[in-house]
Formats: sequence, C-alpha cells, structure tokens
Amino acid sequence: MHTVQEAFVANYEVKRSKFITHLVPIEQFDGLQERLKEQHPKANHVVYALRYLNEFDQIVENSSDDGEPKGGAGVPSLNVLRGEDMINVAILTVRYFGGIKLGVGGMARAYASAVKEVLNQANIVKYEKEFSYEFDSSYSDIQKREYILNKLGITKVEREFLANRVAWVIQANEKKLNQFKEEICKR
Repeated sequence: MHTVQEAFVANYEVKRSKFITHLVPIEQFDGLQERLKEQHPKANHVVYALRYLNEFDQIVENSSDDGEPKGGAGVPSLNVLRGEDMINVAILTVRYFGGIKLGVGGMARAYASAVKEVLNQANIVKYEKEFSYEFDSSYSDIQKREYILNKLGITKVEREFLANRVAWVIQANEKKLNQFKEEICKR
C-alpha cells in the first residue's frame, strides 16, 4: 500500500473542460470539498473519492459524483486509487465545464486521467502503520529525548509540561519505536 504525506494539485484538460485535482492525506479531507466550492464558485462540480484504514485495519472507501451522471466521476476516481493501492488519501477534482459534452464514458476517462495526473506528480511513499508510544521524562532529559527522536526521524511528537515531569506521546512505525525504546534504555 502507498500514501502521501502532503497535498498535491494537478491540472488536466479535455475538450475545453478543466479538471483541477487535489490529492490530500485523509486528515485534510474534512471540510475541503466545501472550501474548494467556495474558492471555485463558477465550477460545475467538486467530485471526491477516498480510501482509508479504520481502527480495525479495514479499508473504508467512499466517493461522490457531486451532480455528475451516476458512476461517471467518483467511482472512476476511486478505481484509480484502488489500482494504485493508495490508502489514507482523498482525491477531490474541481471541474469547469468547457461547453462540449463528454458522454458518461468520456467523462469517466477524463476523471480517471485527472487522478492519474496528480498521482504522477505526487510524492508517493510506502504506507507503514504507525503506533503511539507514551512515556515520561524529567525536564533535564528533554534534549536527550529530542536528539534521539530527530536521529530516528520521528516527527509526530506531542509534549505536555507538567509540574515535575514531561509527558510525551510519539507516533511512528513499529521499527522506529523499538529503536527509540532501545536508545532510551541505554542512557
């Protein structure tokens, strides 16, 4: 499985219809369709497709044609995500109608091509399941913990400064978490 860690945008045009496709991590999906409709008030449609893993590691999929003929926009977009084995991502495509009808088949091909275009431009990475690890440290150990986290490339870090200790929550793949635990046991 593959995913992205940042948003990407690509443009695609067919028969004067313009497609602006946004590929985003699933965490950025909520509210994005409404924001795109506000940013593009003259656009005819904002179609989406998404795939993500739920808390039981099951793939959840959804799509919307947003007024396009049923099955002619969202499902073709979703099929490209499936074919590329993408997970924890959403695709949103803004369409400006160019005056020439594409037909349902032509429209499905256009939406699929628009999704492929943004995937070609995106920095796609191998998906690795992340786990959380919670631990405490003294204030004097903050720099040591940060040094180890930076050395291992663990960037999802939350800290809470309490009266006599620092409470940490970090997220990373299993290998990095195990390396981190080994490192802090050495010190």
